[in-house]
Amino acid sequence: MGSGQVTDWQGKNVTVAGLGVSGVPAARVLHGLGAKVTVVNDGDDARAREQAAGLEALGVTVRLGDGDTLPDGTELIVTAPGWRPDKPLFAAAEAAGVPVWGDVELAWRLRRPGAAPWLAVTGTNGKTTTVQMLASILRAAGLRTEAVGNIGVSLLDVVLGEEEYDVLAVELSSYQLHWAPSLRAHSAAVLNLAPDHLDWHGSMEAYAADKGRIYEGNRVACVYNVADKATEDLVREADVEEGCRAVGFTLGTPGPSQLGVVEGILVDRAFVEDRHRNAQELAEVSDVRPAAPHNIANALAAAALARAYGVPASAVRDGLRAFTPDAHRIAHVADLDGVAWVDDSKATNTHAAAASLAAYESIVWIAGGLAKGATFDELVADSAKRLRGAVLIGRDRALIREALARHAPEVPVVDLGRTDTGAMLQAVQEARRLARPGDTVLLAPACASMDMFANYNKRGEAFAQAVRELGA
Repeated sequence: MGSGQVTDWQGKNVTVAGLGVSGVPAARVLHGLGAKVTVVNDGDDARAREQAAGLEALGVTVRLGDGDTLPDGTELIVTAPGWRPDKPLFAAAEAAGVPVWGDVELAWRLRRPGAAPWLAVTGTNGKTTTVQMLASILRAAGLRTEAVGNIGVSLLDVVLGEEEYDVLAVELSSYQLHWAPSLRAHSAAVLNLAPDHLDWHGSMEAYAADKGRIYEGNRVACVYNVADKATEDLVREADVEEGCRAVGFTLGTPGPSQLGVVEGILVDRAFVEDRHRNAQELAEVSDVRPAAPHNIANALAAAALARAYGVPASAVRDGLRAFTPDAHRIAHVADLDGVAWVDDSKATNTHAAAASLAAYESIVWIAGGLAKGATFDELVADSAKRLRGAVLIGRDRALIREALARHAPEVPVVDLGRTDTGAMLQAVQEARRLARPGDTVLLAPACASMDMFANYNKRGEAFAQAVRELGA
């Protein structure tokens, strides 16, 4: 497979693995380039049949209910990022010497000559916020940009669209990176590493290695988290272009080649003249909203990538000031009788919940849901001294209750067994009973939401609605 010019695709037998948000556009694009496309899909439900009918009308072959068999003559597989590497389809492809790309790899290969470089971000938590902050900073510098990738804006649509960009802010998941062997970013950041998606990757080592692929071939800067040594190790292992630098971000005072915080100011000691003696002020901590520690870390990572691209310090400040975070990310809902109510429904794993809990001094914690194989001892032990009380909801709440009994036995716990729509209102009422003026009631579930809610957004909306009813 060559560079992805149209001549390469004429008559090529390409199998697209999976329908859905990435498979359907990939099949359409490849068909439009002249490839002979076959889509294979595990499911055979009404949604899949509807998508299949649309593709078959174009002349694409679709096989529903069999995602494991390699179609005869396949020269390339383009897979949806969520398909696990241990699927029989991929074993068959390896045996036949057939390459496997993800939709990100396909987008990278289809870029036009002179296309916008990519500033790429991955990590267990904080990716979307950091990419949105980065895009806001780049826009403040007058650059044509977009936040794209795992954030919901298809990279295929962007690289093949009419709009011209100077630079792209790209969010990449570990799944996407696994299937993107030739991706080479201008600069990239790994924000943090914590156990997640281990059922998919098979081990923490494999998960970390896939995250680390984002640094391969970087030209200007590999941005890492000083507080998370695993991210720096990934930089050391990466094969980068000559002259590419390791740039750290820290919530403490930065050393040379780092960005950090000094007396409430975000400062740059990486992209300045004589970085051993000089530092450039970028913004104030108060320019970051919300100014929780993990969000300041996100801002520093975004600033480092923007500075690697040559953005002036004033644009970092203006971009951070202009940025508004998405809903359900440590969002302040209300103050009632001296108690703050905060919605961080997006904290769907222990690493995210730990960052959220670290942002407040005295907390009534609403937690629980689907644990996804997680354990809670470390989270509870680290946060015990901040907890005024806990209200537990959801299917796997017993795991959190047991961790609280072991590490915070003096913290009062309310265990709600119900999972109906009224459960969140009762959780909020119980939290109000436990809270004292000066406390924060924090929804940071440390679990996925799908046992009780359609998604974390719906869970956060239920919390905010219950708080509003309480206030009324």
